[in-house]
Amino acid sequence: MTSWPRNTPEDAPPRPQKRQVLADGVHDALVALLMSGRVAPGDPVGIDSLSRDFDVSPTPIREALARIETTGLIVREPLRGYRVAPVMSADEFCQLTEARLLIEPYNAAAACRRRSGQMGAELNQALARMKQAPTGPTYQEFRLYLEADAEFHAIISRYAGNHFLTEALTRLGAHQHRFRLFGDAGVTDAPLAIKEHEAILAAIESGPPDEARRAMKRHIQNVFQRAICDSPLAGQVPERSPITVRKP
Repeated sequence: MTSWPRNTPEDAPPRPQKRQVLADGVHDALVALLMSGRVAPGDPVGIDSLSRDFDVSPTPIREALARIETTGLIVREPLRGYRVAPVMSADEFCQLTEARLLIEPYNAAAACRRRSGQMGAELNQALARMKQAPTGPTYQEFRLYLEADAEFHAIISRYAGNHFLTEALTRLGAHQHRFRLFGDAGVTDAPLAIKEHEAILAAIESGPPDEARRAMKRHIQNVFQRAICDSPLAGQVPERSPITVRKP
């Protein structure tokens, strides 16, 4: 049986400290390990070995794994426990994009209607972190970019004011799944993505809501286009695709 890899000084995720909220610290460390490429799809995720490795009790490990399972990065099999989930197929990535197109343009329009100086400040801070973050080929190099990107979308969702949609968006794990497609390519579209985030922010801050909706829709469509063209899924897009993929 494949064993869960031990952390190494070179690429280990940050070890959660006892002074932290353990569940959150363990969750972040496990996501980092799953995204690092050091574990392969189908590898078992052992609660006992992780407990020893992180020097914590099994309880925060179980809590963290339960949270991660909702995003689809790991799967739980009866009588076998957790395993690393396969990378998304083309059809699954299409379905993920369909879900984003249903939720996020609405969120952008709703946030625009409820806009405030505080929301604008938070979005500008997230965008600034995206611009400053490295975008190298390993997860440890592009982690800050991914987190800032995801936080930008999460802020919009929170200010949209529908906690059910916020929870649904969180469970999609869209940013993690997208970057898993690229293997060790890192962030290949940062300048384009940042420009699109700037357009979303400008539309939300100035209105009208329909422009914010359109800006978000264009961004998600463009992300889908770039992700498909830059990943092994190129040429595998099913007929149900929510977007017609343009040939590069």
